[in-house]
Amino acid sequence: MNINIDVESSSLAMAALASPVRLQILLWLLDPRAHFPRQRDGDLVDDGVCVGFITEKVGLSQPTVSSHMKKMSEAGLVTGKRIGNWMFYKPDRTRLEDLGLKLTCASQTDPEASNAGQLATETVS
Repeated sequence: MNINIDVESSSLAMAALASPVRLQILLWLLDPRAHFPRQRDGDLVDDGVCVGFITEKVGLSQPTVSSHMKKMSEAGLVTGKRIGNWMFYKPDRTRLEDLGLKLTCASQTDPEASNAGQLATETVS
Protein backbone atom coordinates (compact mmCIF):
# COMPACT_ATOMS: atom_id res chain seq x y z
CA MET A 1 0.00 0.00 0.00
CA ASN A 2 1.44 3.40 -0.96
CA ILE A 3 -0.03 6.39 0.89
CA ASN A 4 1.05 9.82 -0.30
CA ILE A 5 1.36 12.22 2.59
CA ASP A 6 2.44 15.80 1.99
CA VAL A 7 4.92 16.09 4.83
CA GLU A 8 5.11 19.90 4.77
CA SER A 9 1.34 20.42 4.84
CA SER A 10 0.79 17.70 7.42
CA SER A 11 3.49 19.08 9.71
CA LEU A 12 1.86 22.53 9.58
CA ALA A 13 -1.43 20.98 10.64
CA MET A 14 0.21 19.01 13.44
CA ALA A 15 2.08 22.08 14.66
CA ALA A 16 -1.15 24.07 14.73
CA LEU A 17 -2.83 21.34 16.75
CA ALA A 18 0.09 21.12 19.18
CA SER A 19 -1.31 24.15 21.00
CA PRO A 20 -3.89 23.09 23.61
CA VAL A 21 -5.82 26.31 22.97
CA ARG A 22 -6.03 25.72 19.21
CA LEU A 23 -6.92 22.06 19.67
CA GLN A 24 -9.72 23.00 22.08
CA ILE A 25 -11.07 25.65 19.71
CA LEU A 26 -11.06 23.17 16.83
CA LEU A 27 -12.91 20.60 18.94
CA TRP A 28 -15.55 23.21 19.79
CA LEU A 29 -15.86 24.22 16.12
CA LEU A 30 -16.46 20.61 15.11
CA ASP A 31 -19.74 20.70 17.07
CA PRO A 32 -20.63 24.41 17.19
CA ARG A 33 -24.28 24.03 18.21
CA ALA A 34 -23.23 22.18 21.35
CA HIS A 35 -20.62 24.77 22.34
CA PHE A 36 -21.77 28.20 21.15
CA PRO A 37 -24.98 30.23 21.43
CA ARG A 38 -27.11 31.09 18.42
CA GLN A 39 -25.75 33.98 16.41
CA ARG A 40 -27.62 36.96 15.04
CA ASP A 41 -25.50 36.92 11.88
CA GLY A 42 -24.54 33.72 10.11
CA ASP A 43 -25.37 30.11 10.75
CA LEU A 44 -23.05 28.33 13.20
CA VAL A 45 -22.51 25.38 10.84
CA ASP A 46 -22.79 26.91 7.37
CA ASP A 47 -21.01 30.21 8.03
CA GLY A 48 -18.94 29.34 11.09
CA VAL A 49 -18.67 30.76 14.57
CA CYS A 50 -18.08 34.45 15.17
CA VAL A 51 -14.61 35.15 16.53
CA GLY A 52 -16.30 37.12 19.34
CA PHE A 53 -17.99 33.96 20.63
CA ILE A 54 -14.74 32.00 20.36
CA THR A 55 -12.95 34.78 22.27
CA GLU A 56 -15.57 34.79 25.00
CA LYS A 57 -15.55 31.01 25.40
CA VAL A 58 -11.78 30.57 25.44
CA GLY A 59 -11.24 33.55 27.76
CA LEU A 60 -8.40 35.16 25.85
CA SER A 61 -8.08 38.56 24.17
CA GLN A 62 -9.49 39.00 20.68
CA PRO A 63 -6.04 39.63 19.11
CA THR A 64 -4.71 36.42 20.72
CA VAL A 65 -7.67 34.40 19.45
CA SER A 66 -7.29 35.95 15.98
CA SER A 67 -3.64 34.88 15.98
CA HIS A 68 -4.64 31.32 16.89
CA MET A 69 -7.30 31.30 14.17
CA LYS A 70 -4.79 32.61 11.60
CA LYS A 71 -2.40 29.74 12.39
CA MET A 72 -5.18 27.20 12.03
CA SER A 73 -6.32 28.81 8.79
CA GLU A 74 -2.77 28.78 7.37
CA ALA A 75 -2.56 25.09 8.27
CA GLY A 76 -5.80 24.44 6.38
CA LEU A 77 -7.69 23.32 9.48
CA VAL A 78 -10.32 26.08 9.41
CA THR A 79 -11.76 28.50 6.89
CA GLY A 80 -12.66 32.08 7.64
CA LYS A 81 -15.49 34.21 6.29
CA ARG A 82 -16.15 37.89 6.89
CA ILE A 83 -19.73 38.89 7.64
CA GLY A 84 -20.08 42.58 8.35
CA ASN A 85 -17.31 43.61 10.73
CA TRP A 86 -16.70 40.11 12.10
CA MET A 87 -14.80 37.00 11.08
CA PHE A 88 -16.53 33.64 11.29
CA TYR A 89 -14.62 30.36 11.39
CA LYS A 90 -15.55 26.77 10.69
CA PRO A 91 -13.51 23.60 10.40
CA ASP A 92 -12.34 22.51 6.98
CA ARG A 93 -13.86 19.05 7.33
CA THR A 94 -12.52 17.84 3.99
CA ARG A 95 -8.95 18.69 5.01
CA LEU A 96 -9.39 17.18 8.47
CA GLU A 97 -10.88 13.97 7.06
CA ASP A 98 -8.13 13.71 4.44
CA LEU A 99 -5.41 14.17 7.04
CA GLY A 100 -7.06 11.71 9.41
CA LEU A 101 -7.62 9.08 6.74
CA LYS A 102 -4.05 9.27 5.49
CA LEU A 103 -2.63 9.00 8.99
CA THR A 104 -4.96 6.10 9.78
CA CYS A 105 -3.95 4.29 6.61
CA ALA A 106 -0.27 4.97 7.25
CA SER A 107 -0.54 3.62 10.79
CA GLN A 108 -2.10 0.42 9.46
CA THR A 109 0.60 -0.16 6.88
CA ASP A 110 2.57 -3.35 7.52
CA PRO A 111 6.23 -2.38 7.20
CA GLU A 112 7.09 -6.00 6.41
CA ALA A 113 4.66 -6.08 3.47
CA SER A 114 5.52 -2.72 1.94
CA ASN A 115 8.16 -0.08 2.02
CA ALA A 116 6.79 2.12 4.82
CA GLY A 117 9.59 4.59 4.24
CA GLN A 118 7.91 5.55 0.96
CA LEU A 119 4.90 7.17 2.70
CA ALA A 120 6.10 10.73 2.26
CA THR A 121 5.89 12.62 -1.00
CA GLU A 122 8.85 14.76 0.01
CA THR A 123 12.13 13.89 1.63
CA VAL A 124 13.06 15.74 4.77
CA SER A 125 16.63 16.97 4.96
